[in-house]
Amino acid sequence: MKALFFLRHYNDIDHITPVISKWIASGHTCDIVLIGNSRFRNDYRIEFLRTLEGVRMAYIGDLLPRLEFARWFLQTLILIRSLRRPFLAPITAALARRYDAKRRAPVWHSTAQRLLTRSFGDAREGVVVFDWIERNSSICVEWVAVVLSTARAMGLGTVSLPHGDSPHASQLIRRRELRLEPDTTFANAGIFDKVVVPNELCSVRFRPFMDNQKLAVLGSPRYCDEWLAKLATLLPPSPLTRSDSRLKVVMFLRKSNFSTFWEEVGEVVRIVAGFPGVELIIKPHTRGGWQQSLTKNSSLRRLPNVSVAGDIHSIHLMNWADVIIDLATSVVFEAVKAKKPVLAGDYLHAGRSALAEYLPETELRCRDDVYKQIAGFLAHGCDSFYIEAHHQRFLKEMIDVEGPDVLSRYVALLEAQAQPEASLDRMQPDDRAPTLAFG
Repeated sequence: MKALFFLRHYNDIDHITPVISKWIASGHTCDIVLIGNSRFRNDYRIEFLRTLEGVRMAYIGDLLPRLEFARWFLQTLILIRSLRRPFLAPITAALARRYDAKRRAPVWHSTAQRLLTRSFGDAREGVVVFDWIERNSSICVEWVAVVLSTARAMGLGTVSLPHGDSPHASQLIRRRELRLEPDTTFANAGIFDKVVVPNELCSVRFRPFMDNQKLAVLGSPRYCDEWLAKLATLLPPSPLTRSDSRLKVVMFLRKSNFSTFWEEVGEVVRIVAGFPGVELIIKPHTRGGWQQSLTKNSSLRRLPNVSVAGDIHSIHLMNWADVIIDLATSVVFEAVKAKKPVLAGDYLHAGRSALAEYLPETELRCRDDVYKQIAGFLAHGCDSFYIEAHHQRFLKEMIDVEGPDVLSRYVALLEAQAQPEASLDRMQPDDRAPTLAFG
């Protein structure tokens, strides 16, 4: 069977590579089209995928005629929310009015037809895969919808795979989120035949916007045992070296649009740095870290035992650390699996983290907790941090779900959607599928 995967940024490469690897190992073939920043072409996971027999990979700009790509790129730029900053808003709004939906449609249809025909020809068997498409995605939802409708007309399946997990157990987590109602960030999910989530906690994002038949809860491809074992053989050498500090701490930050109490985060940095023999590395978010006030705080940067991580993989940082302080990211799930202590800094942001929900022993509720935990690690070491019953529940409900053979379930779902007999179901639109949300 044949699949066409579209990859765009660090997170979806991280979470979808395990699925592609298993798809190829199961005897199938695929095309991969890179549609994001070209700097990811040399990512170690992309380099791994290139070595697999049955994988054909290309950047979208190399597949489209030059003029058509230029128009596709321009239309994408004027519609994605990430460019709607105050100084650019008038320009993008004017361009969007000039190049309205009617004028954009020919380019969307031409590029979709060209890419799908390249991968599938006249075959009416196959599946087209994107990651989760959100309202503020760095890829144009309008174009994705055209790709999917064209794929359905060709008899192909369409699937949305995870580009992350749910690090929050609460909903009102971003700036200016003030009403407890369905989060329209995920309102476009219903345009796919199937949307896959790793766990039930993640599923609540999507259920208001689609028929439950479309949603599949399959476990985490990124943090399952099979992929972690494989990933350990692919990871490039770490640029970090072990020093003689007594306790090594890494702090992972969230994107700037999440409500974070930055003044207090700075105070926590000072508390941790105040212990003799402690070394702290702060890791900004992989997207938007430059916007975070903490990483630009000169007084913190002058602390001799505090540094801000540059282009270092999160796995290298977690392997280096003895303890991790987390502001609600899913990247630390790997550390939890390895039973490395993770402190959930819930009082530092507006949300309730999944870690604190499943593993109450991880929660930081005040400065006293920060001080006591660091002092305890220095005095007694970092072993026996988790309560075993809590840890097992986290692994069962957040990572494995129906069992440890997670990747086989993903392949089975893609196989089912690629079957020609599934085409009849695809032609029956979900009557709850929303109008595309761009605002």
